[in-house]
Amino acid sequence: METIIGVRFKKAGKVYYFSPGALTVEKNDRVVVETLRGVECGTVVLAPREVTPEEMVHPLKIVQRLANEGDLKRMEENKKREREAFGIGVEKIRARHLSMKLIDVEYAFDMSRITFYFTADGRIDFRELVKDLAAVFRTRIELRQIGVRDEAKLMGGIGCCGRPLCCASFLGDFEPVSIRMAKEQNLSLNPTKISGICGRLMCCLKYESNCYDGEGGCCARQQRVQAPEQGSHVATADGDGKVISINYQRRMATILLDNSRTVVTSWEDVVASDAQSDEPEGAYARRDARETKEGHRRSRHAQDGRERRVNAPHETKGREAKRIGSDGSRRRSRSQDNRRERAQGRKNRRDAQQNRRGSATRTQQDRREDTKQKGEPK
Repeated sequence: METIIGVRFKKAGKVYYFSPGALTVEKNDRVVVETLRGVECGTVVLAPREVTPEEMVHPLKIVQRLANEGDLKRMEENKKREREAFGIGVEKIRARHLSMKLIDVEYAFDMSRITFYFTADGRIDFRELVKDLAAVFRTRIELRQIGVRDEAKLMGGIGCCGRPLCCASFLGDFEPVSIRMAKEQNLSLNPTKISGICGRLMCCLKYESNCYDGEGGCCARQQRVQAPEQGSHVATADGDGKVISINYQRRMATILLDNSRTVVTSWEDVVASDAQSDEPEGAYARRDARETKEGHRRSRHAQDGRERRVNAPHETKGREAKRIGSDGSRRRSRSQDNRRERAQGRKNRRDAQQNRRGSATRTQQDRREDTKQKGEPK
């Protein structure tokens, strides 16, 4: 068995686990430990307890020492420096005309690093800003862009319930919240009524979701009786009816009875009914008669269709034979006339070519005779 303690470095921050080693550590003690970000001083929020090696994800680091007066004084000085650094950071951002909002400044315990937390709508090129801040503080500078939920967690505030924000008071991590949780709890789906000051769905929607899902929580013992489904037919002490609405918080169901009367009863008093239709009992016989009549009509249509498909090939062949007998001679005469016309056209073209050649030959002979006559002496 291994002994572990839980340490938190910020109010409502994430809990980190360490091994106390040979030290005697109690809850609410200040301890100095080494983390991935360097040496830090935190508060013990979980008293020492033993766990099995299988429950440990990785080897835990050992607590260096309990915080003394010097460590506590250094933490107070770091808080004063953080307020001064915040004002300087706002001035440098304004001088660079950057569209970013500075939220918080954090000094490392050993003053080896200063972290500036900011929000922005998009990507910001803050390389020149880092150079300006490093020239002033002469230490390592980190700028981290955070979301709207983290902004509300760091700044704090009052929720719509009149109490301090849960994320700034006790929530360590943000759990996913969906609109389905509000729907299951019969809450208004108006975004302005179910959203927090960060503009996202309120984290408290997650608190009672297990009660409605039946996965445990404060109502786990009562979830042995399942809620009736909306629209299902059930049997109650007042008669059979249909479920028209369900109140998960009060575990009540609104039933519309067959006699058009509406009753509100508990889930424990509702039993699933065998009836699955809204039709009255007298309507079943009429519906069966209509279905039987429709079945006979479909069978007659199917038989007539099969007879038409069987006789269709013979009728098609007869129509084709008539069309061939009436139009065959006409088609043959048209084809013969076309062949005669093409043959006559070829013959006319050959005669025209021969005439052109004969005329050209006669013209050459006449020219030779004229030349001879001009050359003879008179």
